[in-house]
Amino acid sequence: MNQRVIAGALVGLTLSSTATYAAEPTEKPAITSSAELGMLFKSGNTTSADMKAGYDLKYEKDLWRSTFAFDVLVKKADEEDDNGEEHFETVDRKWTIESKTNYTLNKDQKSYVYGNVDYIDSLSGSFDNQSSISAGWGREWYKTNASSFFADIGPGYKRDTLKDPSETKSSFIVQAQALYLRKINENVEFKQTFSAKYAPKSGENSTYKAESSITTKLIETLQLKFSFKIDHNTEVSEETKKTDTQTAITLVYSF
Repeated sequence: MNQRVIAGALVGLTLSSTATYAAEPTEKPAITSSAELGMLFKSGNTTSADMKAGYDLKYEKDLWRSTFAFDVLVKKADEEDDNGEEHFETVDRKWTIESKTNYTLNKDQKSYVYGNVDYIDSLSGSFDNQSSISAGWGREWYKTNASSFFADIGPGYKRDTLKDPSETKSSFIVQAQALYLRKINENVEFKQTFSAKYAPKSGENSTYKAESSITTKLIETLQLKFSFKIDHNTEVSEETKKTDTQTAITLVYSF
């Protein structure tokens, strides 16, 4: 009888401790990162190859949230030299680095201050490179279990290095940014970003960027991403278009 009571007590304690352990939430890692890669190769009358790669790093703990993103786009195609011979050469290349840090001001994690820096280097277009820095105030304006919306604004400083004529122009800017996230279901997520760097002085270049993306989970650490990006500059050289667009399908590996 005593053995049965003792055995029953041991089983009860085991089940109780197991249930308590299972109920404890898994701690979210402070640092997460992902890498993406997409390629397109054409052959026949013309031969070309496009490659898009990127790396994202995010740190989120307590009142701090920091992100770092690196993206590169390379396009190679057949080009004729002065002798009429074709060579497979790089005809376009663009890479971007962007970093942003938020510090939450209050306990309900609604308002925050931010610092933001970015740099763009391009082989084509009106600019050799573009860089900016800004700081300001933002807020998490909306949040549910499925979606959230962040927006911030602040003053900043921008430098554009032009190709023709070769010169560097600097300007004061007002920078506004917005981020919308929507979890469509357990495996599909929609993301919309927008940024504006407005130069209030007449004749100075302002930039506007927007990116829409849908990410579908294939397995636990691998996703398929479809994205569409718009990049607009208000002041460019005469032979250059003001608006660039980019459509890409990439594989994203999270780790």
